[in-house]
Amino acid sequence: MAEFNNVHSVTEMPEGDDAKCSFHNRMFLEPQEKKRSMKALVVKQAKKSCSCTPAKVKDYVFSFFPVLQWLPKYKLREYLLGDVMSGVIVGVLLVPQSIAYSLLAGQEPIYGLYTSFFAGIIYFIFGTSRHISVGIFGVLCLMVGQVVDRELQRAGYDLEPDAPGVLTDTAAYVNTTISPVNRTSQKLLCDKSCYAITVGATMTFIAGVYQVAMGFFQVGFVSVYLSDSLLSGFVTGASFTILTSQAKYLLGLDIPRSSGIGSVIATWINIFRNIHKTNICDLITSFLCFLVLIPTKELNEHFKSRLKAPIPVELVVIVAATLASHFGKLRETYGSSIAGHIPTGFLPPSPPDWNLIPHVALDAIPIAIIGFAITVSLSEMFAKKHGYSVKANQEMYAIGFCNIIPSFFHCFTTSAALAKTLVKESTGCRTQMSGMVTSLVILLVLLVIAPLFYSLQKCVLAVITIVNLRGALRKFKDLPKMWYLSRVDTVIWIVTMAASALISTEIGLLVGVCFSMLCVIFRTQRPEAPLLGWVAESETYESLSAYKNLQTKPGIVVFRFEAPLYYINKECFKSTLYKQTGVNPVGVKTAKKKATKRMLREKEVDSSGNETSISMGFVPEPLGFHTIVIDCCAVQFLDTAGICTLKEVCRDYREIDVQVLLAQCNPSVRSSLIRGEFFKEGEDHLLFHSVHQAVDFALGSQGHSGTSASK
Repeated sequence: MAEFNNVHSVTEMPEGDDAKCSFHNRMFLEPQEKKRSMKALVVKQAKKSCSCTPAKVKDYVFSFFPVLQWLPKYKLREYLLGDVMSGVIVGVLLVPQSIAYSLLAGQEPIYGLYTSFFAGIIYFIFGTSRHISVGIFGVLCLMVGQVVDRELQRAGYDLEPDAPGVLTDTAAYVNTTISPVNRTSQKLLCDKSCYAITVGATMTFIAGVYQVAMGFFQVGFVSVYLSDSLLSGFVTGASFTILTSQAKYLLGLDIPRSSGIGSVIATWINIFRNIHKTNICDLITSFLCFLVLIPTKELNEHFKSRLKAPIPVELVVIVAATLASHFGKLRETYGSSIAGHIPTGFLPPSPPDWNLIPHVALDAIPIAIIGFAITVSLSEMFAKKHGYSVKANQEMYAIGFCNIIPSFFHCFTTSAALAKTLVKESTGCRTQMSGMVTSLVILLVLLVIAPLFYSLQKCVLAVITIVNLRGALRKFKDLPKMWYLSRVDTVIWIVTMAASALISTEIGLLVGVCFSMLCVIFRTQRPEAPLLGWVAESETYESLSAYKNLQTKPGIVVFRFEAPLYYINKECFKSTLYKQTGVNPVGVKTAKKKATKRMLREKEVDSSGNETSISMGFVPEPLGFHTIVIDCCAVQFLDTAGICTLKEVCRDYREIDVQVLLAQCNPSVRSSLIRGEFFKEGEDHLLFHSVHQAVDFALGSQGHSGTSASK
């Protein structure tokens, strides 16, 4: 069979009666030879991977430690001022947020500072983005806090009253790796806050292992299943959960933290049941902090182009609130809940609790995926904006090590954060040297300043956390624009947001992924399938339903199916084609058979002189067309069911004297047609490289048939 995957040479068809299609130029392409030997491919890849040369070792080391590439080229005079300025500003903003988000993760304030300190240093070594700020991220803190609360309850710590925010030296410096089976011995070794960070660090370690594994096996493609609308809806839904978890601190209520399915609703029910126990001092403090933080944040955003640096209002509020609480003796007088003792220095490193891994391994999967998806997306966004490139797999290594290594130093999960990255970029950041400066600022707090926050009220930390949710909650204002751009994306956003807020964050993420995949399937299951018309004085064919003043060729129907043709939409393809052409070939054949049987019966009844009139009485109705051209430009692939469907359609129409031509098939579709033996001997000319070419062929072949018939 002549190969139709054509176009290196153009061959003119011979002229005369022997040439059925003298008007048609046959084009032939010689396909590339594909090496299909799996053994050869495996051997080649093995040699490439296992070969070891000094140059290859150097390239590997430099790619694994990007800091070795850019640090020797660091332009001190050009970069240093911007990096130092942005690093100090982000550090000043990060200190109060680290303390506040520790509360969200169910941890003592000191552990949030540890986490921010180590994350900046490690990403400085392994990261490829020059601008993103890696540290505490509210959604991940929420997910960590939910698991921590569950494990504390499972271990029996919920039976104990909360300690007044004091991290005892005994609990802090004891490394516990035993499972909390014996509650008495466990109590002697590790108190509630100690066990909470053990759970958080263990889950952080597992999440980091997952991320490094994804980088090793180069499965960064997983992030493509997390669309922008899905991630935005997830973050907004999780923001409602964060707001709900912090509401009790605004009111000074001592109620248990709800977890699991429907935790948001359960928490609000508990809040309203205990609303009469509201601490008036905490309520007034929260109100005053809102009055200061929200307007100042709005001013920062409104005048960000004029301000060299944002006003560090959070730090100002924390300092003022701490002084007011200390000198006003708010804890002793009004019973306000405070941060408590925050030790200086670092705790000795300790390994994760290996016995906890089976309990938190599944919980670490969505945390790992969300962490690397946000980090990679932010890295690529800012790299594109500033004209450099990042490596997605190396970013997974970087964020993985930002979780694995700090997990030995009493830290919890980190990722990139958009708000701090925007501040970092807008204040002159040029390289990740600014991340090192941020870590030095936090180190100063850890070594000297931390104990001064002893009297800080927890309601102030809750206010800071809630105010920082404004960006996610503002997404509701973008819904009309999103609906105008894409209704499907808007529905995905709403479903993911509602599931994350009303069910749980983990299930909400799963629901969002499944729903977005179903949307893709549904869109290919019932795609657009218009008839096409000819644009005058051109070779272009466009949708008749979308454009005016298009022309149609007599006797020819041009049909476009705008989706892959596979088992899910094969019936939709046939039914739409029959509806658009107005002819169901199966129905026409059935009508012919019934008419023939009726004629035979009538012949038997009246066999005298009416036979001629009866046979002349059955004249089939004209179809109105003799050729169907199927434009396959939007058909990305065919499966077995799709090939069989095309065969069936061509056969059925052929039986009622209608030819079916295929146009603009891509190489994958052509290859599938060949393997599926779609073309019989000599029928390869029924596939064309353009709709115009197919239409010309149909007009010419019909004209030639008419001339032959007249002769």
